[in-house]
Amino acid sequence: QVQLVESGGGLVQAGGSLRLSCATSRRTFSSISMGWFRQAPGKEREFVAAISRNGGSTKYADSVKGRFTISRDNAKNTVYLQMSSLKPEDTAVYYCAGDLNYEIDPNPGGMDYWGKGTLVTVSS
Repeated sequence: QVQLVESGGGLVQAGGSLRLSCATSRRTFSSISMGWFRQAPGKEREFVAAISRNGGSTKYADSVKGRFTISRDNAKNTVYLQMSSLKPEDTAVYYCAGDLNYEIDPNPGGMDYWGKGTLVTVSS
């Protein structure tokens, strides 16, 4: 079983920035494509960003394009989500997830591993 642990969430004012991290002890981290998803109260979990195994390809939801950046450091077994120009509508629990099968996967139903999430609250 692969354990994913998110960190970096918190309270920030609109227009501010946060960087989320997701670490795993899995030695073959580079064999997993990674993604970030979020779930706001009363809403379904939605795709935010994804990155391929070697970090060469990325994909973003339209709502975060140009504001968020996903990256990974395979030497540190960690994936990051740099969030800038945050808006109140970005408030959600953010989850990292891993996919064994696809290079880029925006479908939450296709993910094989999930972290427990970290809360991001953006105040207006």
